[in-house]
Amino acid sequence: MKERVVFIDYIRVIACFMVMMVHVTEMFYVFDTSGAGENMVYITTDANRFWMAFWNGAVSRICVPLFMIASAFLLAPLSKETSMLQFYKKRFLRIGPPLIIFMILYSILPSLLGQVSWEQGLNALIHIPLNFPENAGHLWFMYPLISLYLIIPIISPWLERASAKDEMVFLSIFAITTFIPFIHKLTPNTYIFGECWWNNFNMFWYCSGYIGYLVMAHYIQNHLKWSIKKRLIIGGLCLLAGCSYTFYSHYSMTKVGVPLSLPLIEYAWEFCTPNLLVSSFGAFTMFTCIKKPKTPLVVADISKLSFGMYLMHMFYLVPITQFFINGDTANPILPVWLIIPLATLLCYVCCYITSKLISYLPGSKYLIG
Repeated sequence: MKERVVFIDYIRVIACFMVMMVHVTEMFYVFDTSGAGENMVYITTDANRFWMAFWNGAVSRICVPLFMIASAFLLAPLSKETSMLQFYKKRFLRIGPPLIIFMILYSILPSLLGQVSWEQGLNALIHIPLNFPENAGHLWFMYPLISLYLIIPIISPWLERASAKDEMVFLSIFAITTFIPFIHKLTPNTYIFGECWWNNFNMFWYCSGYIGYLVMAHYIQNHLKWSIKKRLIIGGLCLLAGCSYTFYSHYSMTKVGVPLSLPLIEYAWEFCTPNLLVSSFGAFTMFTCIKKPKTPLVVADISKLSFGMYLMHMFYLVPITQFFINGDTANPILPVWLIIPLATLLCYVCCYITSKLISYLPGSKYLIG
């Protein structure tokens, strides 16, 4: 059995909590009740505005890059004994069946519970081969994760022979590409670097996206020779700087009582932006300072179940958060600063217990990974 990487277990446990916190926070602003239309948000109070920017932007937004970096850290490069087909078979047998099962559940359960019509449920079911169900937006993450799995066997030979300088050149190009979302959001309908209506692939396309985090994981693992003290100091400063800007970007772009464009206010929350790159690098570097010889049992257990917890969490998160909101985001039953972490914790515990119970069933790996 492959030896566990202790700090990766801690990342999975904490990043899984962060994912749920992001989605709890979104319950306070994604669902616009003003009637302004799709992809519009409506923030009802100054407290909501501040605490959404804090819990989502400053605290939790690094969750996706952390998962990407952790996966790449464990998987890339491939060992010479592992073929491309062997790698694909192992990875997709682990994530494929649970993903398909939960996509089906998210499609049909709302119809069984009378929340949507059967026509809507069957339509979601039919579209599963093309995309995730509309009420399971968190499953978007699986598609870029799968893309990393697809590219790992291809990029592995380069990672094996690349020097620290080679990787830094690539990472520098990747860092430049993280500004592209800013350009697109701040200058709408502008084509850049060769884009046009018949070409979506700009000149930085193949050096952008989550492959940058893959290379960064390998660089940290093999070429970053900093002491623990240096990792903590520089990592902490990067984390603080990146998270501070992520908080500021959301807070400064939002207004109370005014319908706003969701893509616009979240322009700096995209996961391949410079602020997320800096804060994710800082957080991951700090996690590498965990030098315990063995993962504590509860941490290891949650880490093993984290995939199943992620898949199912929206089933618990929505009713739990709606209970606290009580139909009015301006006047929830508890202060919003408390509801967000409390609802997240309750959802996390429910998902852990459910995943743990499922893990005792025969063939549970096909349900929760």
